[in-house]
Amino acid sequence: MSVPTDRRYLSSHEWHKLEGDLCTIGITKFAADELTDITYVSLPKVGAAVTAGKPFGEVESVKATSDLYAGVSGTVAEVNAKLSDSPELVNNDSFDGGWMIKVKVSDAAQHAGLLSAGDYEKQLG
Repeated sequence: MSVPTDRRYLSSHEWHKLEGDLCTIGITKFAADELTDITYVSLPKVGAAVTAGKPFGEVESVKATSDLYAGVSGTVAEVNAKLSDSPELVNNDSFDGGWMIKVKVSDAAQHAGLLSAGDYEKQLG
């Protein structure tokens, strides 16, 4: 499985792509495949605070419900509204169209401390 190298990862399978002070967060293709058909995504509202290491939402599939974790702290600047009507975007395009939230980060150094693509791939085995 190919893991994009332009972002960082959590061991819980969320990816984080930092551009300036805005960090886009989603789940990896591996996680989407493991969950199988995603039926619902619960996300915070714009303006909500997220904290590194804490859950910010949930993803439900025919197989399980899983918490979504943030690797950075900050304020939600944008939510992928398409996921409310089309949660399958996470399965079909997890690294691009299936992104979940964009966070205005309070400390960009947190992003650098997340797993690299290589480290994440090693975790997958």
